[in-house]
Amino acid sequence: MTVTAPPPVSSTATSASTTSSAAATASTQSLSYNDFLTLLMAELQNQDPTQPMDPSQMVSQLATVSEVGQAVQTNTTLASLLTATSLSQAEHLVGQTVTSADGSTSGQVASVSVTSTGAVATLTNGATVSLSNGATVQ
Repeated sequence: MTVTAPPPVSSTATSASTTSSAAATASTQSLSYNDFLTLLMAELQNQDPTQPMDPSQMVSQLATVSEVGQAVQTNTTLASLLTATSLSQAEHLVGQTVTSADGSTSGQVASVSVTSTGAVATLTNGATVSLSNGATVQ
């Protein structure tokens, strides 16, 4: 994300407010599930006892916590399924002849490694072919 400087403003307070607002927006986009729970707990601990939070607001926030937790669990499960699928596909490539997408590298696959950036086939001649960019299997 690129943040551009606001246009010159005569008031220093307004400029500082705009800058802190942009920084807050940038940091909000990178909040994790734990950050969300920490903020919710801080809100509950610091609420005014003479004017407690509206019960419907509380239920809404707890439902949001539940939804975020389920989304995190779903993402974890999907990541493990993708890894298992990649490993299964990689297993079938060993011994096959592979050509890179641009046609510059070709050979028999000796091994395949699967990382977070994608699968890479190591050929018997020592060359490597990135399978995430596309490849032809013969």
